[in-house]
This record gives sequence, C-alpha cells and structure tokens, in this order.
Amino acid sequence: MNHRRWKVLPPAKYPTETGLPPLATQLLYNRGITDPTQAKAFLDIEESLQGDPFLLPDMEKAVGRLYHALLGSESIAIYGDFDADGICGTALLTQGLSWLGGRTTPYIPHRLKEGYGLNSASLESLYQQGVTLVITVDCGIGSIHEVERAERKGLDIIITDHHSISHILPSALAIINPKRESSAYPFPQLAGVGVAFKLLQALFQTLGKKEPLDELLDIVALGTVADVVPLVGENRYLVKRGLEALGKTQRLGLQEMVHMVGLQLGSLNTEHISWILAPRLNAPGRLDHALTSYRLLVTDSPEEARQLAQELEEKNTQRQRLTEEFLAKAREQLSISGVDSPLLIVGGEDYPQGVAGLIAGRLAEEFYRPVIVLRQGRDISGGSARSIPEFDIIAALRECQDILLRFGGHPMAAGFALPTENLTQFQQRLLHIAATQLSGVDLHPFLTIEADMPLSAINGEVFKVVERFAPFGSGNPLPVFLSRGVKVIDCHPVGIGSQHLRLKLRQGEIMWQGIGFDLGSLLAEVTPEVDIIYNLAVDQWGGQEMLELNILDFAPTP
Repeated sequence: MNHRRWKVLPPAKYPTETGLPPLATQLLYNRGITDPTQAKAFLDIEESLQGDPFLLPDMEKAVGRLYHALLGSESIAIYGDFDADGICGTALLTQGLSWLGGRTTPYIPHRLKEGYGLNSASLESLYQQGVTLVITVDCGIGSIHEVERAERKGLDIIITDHHSISHILPSALAIINPKRESSAYPFPQLAGVGVAFKLLQALFQTLGKKEPLDELLDIVALGTVADVVPLVGENRYLVKRGLEALGKTQRLGLQEMVHMVGLQLGSLNTEHISWILAPRLNAPGRLDHALTSYRLLVTDSPEEARQLAQELEEKNTQRQRLTEEFLAKAREQLSISGVDSPLLIVGGEDYPQGVAGLIAGRLAEEFYRPVIVLRQGRDISGGSARSIPEFDIIAALRECQDILLRFGGHPMAAGFALPTENLTQFQQRLLHIAATQLSGVDLHPFLTIEADMPLSAINGEVFKVVERFAPFGSGNPLPVFLSRGVKVIDCHPVGIGSQHLRLKLRQGEIMWQGIGFDLGSLLAEVTPEVDIIYNLAVDQWGGQEMLELNILDFAPTP
C-alpha cells in the first residue's frame, strides 16, 4: 500500500442559513446541495426525491402497448442483461406483470454464447415461441440492427435502459432511457432496475392499481447498489426504502443467501450489497448462465432456495480464483510492457470474458489509469474497459466506433467487440486519445477530504451527523476527515502477515483507537506526531459498540 494524494474540499459557501450543524452544511455542499429545500429532501430522504415516471421519454407509448398486450393475453418476453442490475430488473418486471395477469417469459442471454445486448438468434427463438412483445432491461440501447430485424419479423420492442447513448437510436416502439436528450426526467442516473421500476410504476398508476410495488424495492436496492450508480437523488430514496424492504424480504433465495454468508436481513447496508451479495448474484453470469441468479430471486421452494444459494456460493469462489489467477497474469504482462503509458492494455487468447471487467477494475484502481482487458479471438475480439474520473472511456470508444462492431457502457466502465484485424489500429487510437486527454494529469490516486477538523472535536454528535448521510455509495461516499498534529501513543502491526496497523492516538485530553487496514507495510513511516485521514467506524468487538477511527492514510506532521 502506498500513500495517496490528499485533496481537501473548499469550505462551504451557502447563500442562506440552513439551520443545520456546520458539518452537515459542509457535507451537503460537498455533494453539490446548496438549496435548503434540497438539503431537507436529501437528509430526510423524502418521497419528493421520486420523479414522475411519465416524464421519461416514450413512457405513454410503452404503457399503452403494454396495456394492449395484457388485455390480449399476449406472450411478453422480459429480456434482461446478465449482471445483477439486469437480473433484478428482469425479476421485478416478471413479478410485477404477473400481478396484473401478464404472461411473461424471462430471458437472460448467455454472456459467452450470445454476448451483451439483444441477440438476433435469441429474438428469433422467442418469436417462434409465440412472443409478440419484448421488453428489455438494462440493455438494448445500442442494438440498432437487432431491433430492426426483430421489428421486420413483427416483434414489438420496448427498450428500458440507462446506458450512455451514441448518436443513433434503435427503431424500437419505445425507448425509455433517462439519458436521452429528449428526456424531461429530473434524475438521469437511475440504474437499469430503476428504469424498469418506473415503467411498472407508470403502468400501475394508469390502471389505478394499488398492488404493493414497495415489495419490489428489495431488488431495486440490490440492482442499484450493485451497478455502482450515484446514491443521490432518487437512487437515495429507492435504496433507503429498498434496504428496509430487504430487511423483511419474503424472497426465500435472498433469505438463504444472506444466512449462508453469516449476515442478518435486518442489519444489511450498502457495503454488504457491494462486497458480499452483488458479487454472488453476478458470479453465475460471469462463468456460466445468469438464470441461476434469476431463479434465486423468484423461487418459492425452500429446497430450491438452499440449493441455488449454495450454487451461487460455489460459483463465487470459482470466480474469485479465476480473477486472482488472471490478475497475476495481467500484472506480469504490465511488468514487462511497463505502466508508464496513460492507458494500460493487457489480455490474450485465454482471458476469460466473464472476469475481464473485474481485472480491469482492479488494475485501474491499483495504477490509477484507464485499463483495457482484451480477449483475442481468431476473427472477433472483445474486451472490457474501466476508467478513472479524468477519462471518459465511452467517449473514447465512440471516437473508434468506425472500427468497432459494437460497444456500450458508462464513462467509467464499458465493453466492446471488434474484428481482430482492427486490434492494432484500435490500440494505437486509444493510446493516442488517452495521451492527448491525460497530458498534464497527475496519474496518482487521491483521497478526497470532506473536512479538516481537530480530533478533539470528533464525538458522538459528529457521528450522528454522518449517519444522516447514509446510505453511502458512489456519489455519496462515507465522509473522510483530516486531523492534524495527532500524537501516536502506541502503534503495532496486527492481522495475518502484519497486514494492518493498530494505533492509539491522542489530541489534547481525548484518546482514540484507530485501525489502518492494509497499512502494515508503512509501519516504519509512523512518527510520534502525524496528520491522519480517516472515516468514523463502529467497532463491535465482544458485543460492545465503540466508535473508532478507520485510518486511510497518514503523514508526519510538518
């Protein structure tokens, strides 16, 4: 572990008095919230954070077609992506439409055999089975040719998606995406499952139905957190209410999975979803078929729930092993080619497609550069990209679209496919774009510090202010503080291989316990007086709850 750059955010400048503690005002300001009405909605997680679903483009058209399909008992396919977001959205629409008597077929493509987005052969197969309407979840916005072919056959397509949009839209019956230029929707950052939920909300409103849509918020929260969309605005409302729904979920598969990993439903938070539940839901789709995870979400058989939870556990262990193996291989490639380039490219013929994105993400974090992980095929090659805030990877891919077969994603994460003969040209172009755009950028990871305050000012009241900002995640991180001139009373390594540091700290009359995870290698750099960067955490050792400092970095006090 190395030290990181420190970036202290500027003091808050509010146009009017907020009536809130100065720290709350500062944290809101850091999140771009400068209006007292917005501040109240954010802190109280009010229902006003929800947008009117009919402000989304093509919503009326989609609801009209869906109502017609329900009246005529048409066969409707829900075509979802193979990640946790798409799986959750598929389960949500299938369940919600079944409450209205809808005849639905869930369809999730095989990552390796069918690829990302709509697949023409799969749509043909659904058509042969009597499907007349296909609703996509978390995919479809880039499937121009596939939609065109399907519609020529007589299949109607409603796209619900949230991915970035290229300049061409498919010719679908309706395209519901809050990122469309024509969208009047106030919040463009919904996850795929969030967009699917808005479609259901609009349909139920139109039909005057009062069915318990809140029951579906458990999987809305799962998919939203898993997809790492910003937990601000409406996502904040959906995840907060979703965590409450998750605490009392009736889904037997989720109950089994939570029990199997040693967690309790009533105390789940966003970290549990990000680091424990989402990787397990994603694992089958990475290695084999995501339908296993879909079945876990919808099963009403206790025996099947246990069996599926066990299967997800095994797949996740296999996924971890594969990731570590190819991560080591990628690091070896980089040790030969070097990491001086502003964009890193690794890969080969044997790289597993299902873990390419995970490897790219880990390397991007480690080296603080955009990373491309390629899987080279004889005729067609593919890859996954992960980026840093300073480099929009989807915009870079858009500049290369003339030599790509397809691409899609977000500014920080994307996937693509191209003819293998174009690989050299593609790599050269991307390296040139990155060299131009990242010229002069300091490519070292940094820690964003929300407030500079003496350690002696940290107390239970401060922790209460911090707690009001939960649930934490992308766009709303756990606040990071800086305290200067802190005396080190004791410091010793702990954990397997002395991986972590345990510290006893003092400032004035106040004593604090601190833990520095993965900072063990920096023991020799600890001086009698240090400036520290930390989060506040609750240590639950031995049944006792105690506030402690989670040390993220330190430096000798000048």
